[in-house]
Amino acid sequence: MSTTARAQKAPDTRGPVRKLLTSFGFQIIAALVLGIAAGLIGRQLGATAENPTALSATLDTIGSSYVTLLRAAVVPLIFTAIVASISNLRRVQNAARLAGQTILWFAITAFIAVIIGIVLGLVIQPGSRAGEGLEPGEPYTVGTWWNFLLGLIPQNFLGLTVSTSPGATEGAFTSSVGFNILQVIVVAAVVGIAALKAGKKAEPFLVFTESLLKVIQRVLWWIIRIAPLGTFGLIGSAVIKYGWEKLASLGWFAAAVYIGLALVLFVVYPILVRTHGLSIKQYFSGVWPAVQLAFVSRSSIGTLPLTERVTERNLGVPRSYASFAVPLGATTKMDGCAAIYPAIAAIFVAQFFGIELNFVQYLLIVIVSVVGSAATAGTTGAVVMLTLTLSTLGLPLEGVGLLLAIDPILDMGRTAVNVAGQALVPAIVAKREGILDEELYNAPREGLPFADDSGDDAPEAAAASTPEPAGAR
Repeated sequence: MSTTARAQKAPDTRGPVRKLLTSFGFQIIAALVLGIAAGLIGRQLGATAENPTALSATLDTIGSSYVTLLRAAVVPLIFTAIVASISNLRRVQNAARLAGQTILWFAITAFIAVIIGIVLGLVIQPGSRAGEGLEPGEPYTVGTWWNFLLGLIPQNFLGLTVSTSPGATEGAFTSSVGFNILQVIVVAAVVGIAALKAGKKAEPFLVFTESLLKVIQRVLWWIIRIAPLGTFGLIGSAVIKYGWEKLASLGWFAAAVYIGLALVLFVVYPILVRTHGLSIKQYFSGVWPAVQLAFVSRSSIGTLPLTERVTERNLGVPRSYASFAVPLGATTKMDGCAAIYPAIAAIFVAQFFGIELNFVQYLLIVIVSVVGSAATAGTTGAVVMLTLTLSTLGLPLEGVGLLLAIDPILDMGRTAVNVAGQALVPAIVAKREGILDEELYNAPREGLPFADDSGDDAPEAAAASTPEPAGAR
């Protein structure tokens, strides 16, 4: 597997002020600050989730529209990226070893994260310190091993799902269309393998798929360029909807979760980076654009295009491998949602209901977190993972309802850690296998924003150079 050819950078002739203003990282941080300010102003004007105002409705529309744009491009991106990456792996002798190493490191990091979650749950005792007024409620969705296995079987070629629910007026129904991402991955993998087996007859299809992938990537770079605008709307809407008062009764639980997330992101990941002889500073500067977007969008899938971009361009992971590992990680590598959170939450529920957990049950928490994180891909995120954990342990599922009030606040941090890990593992595996472009990994994050996207060879050039806002592409 060869690394991507590097294009010549455009000379940076900007002044210091313009350089700062055009920095993608600065734009995201500025949007966060402005969004928080707008949200606080909205709350002062009386806006709440139940009583929206013109300001809150505007912020919500901006944020939700941006996430919708990101998600709209995810399905064609995953399909074409996986098919193209499988076709590229035919040139690699150690393709099976790469896949095995990737899955192994997914499991290793999940194991470390869940141990941290269990320790924090036992030390902080969040369930015993829960505030007054909490009432158990029924979870709106339940995860089971059986649902996970059924989720692997494609219902149709596109992994398309349609759900219908009662509308606001009597006798009316509303339908929504979605995609089961895990099924899309299964379909793409099968198609890619079949194309390889077909040999030369499939060459036109593979060429078309690679061309389509480049077109989709170009559209995605345009969408991600307006990420600061989406960030402004998302964070402003979150402040208005959830505020800070909802943390009051579950403050210790929220603190335990965020301490665990911080330990994984700022202690465990840097140790793994340094252990493999890589620069911690370069890792964070490279992955940070994706982490920022994940925090505000609360969607690993929505952030997938940017995660894959920074993994290739900033961390030096070959495209043929990154386009396989990152989409796989976006559905199965969730140290925040599937390891730290369910561990602490399960212990919280046990403590709240006065149930003493034994060694076997703690061991089950570890097993479910390491093996079962893929169960979140076929349904919906951390809540499903928590119900899967509680049902495996025999704990009351009503406990999930205790935590739903602050779930969006926790989900921001969980998703940021998920995405950081989804970029970390491919970099580690690439380093261990000797295919990491360390010159690209250690390159300075500077240059003209998107300067290498301007020519006809932009997709090839964009994959190689590393200006500071590279994550925005």
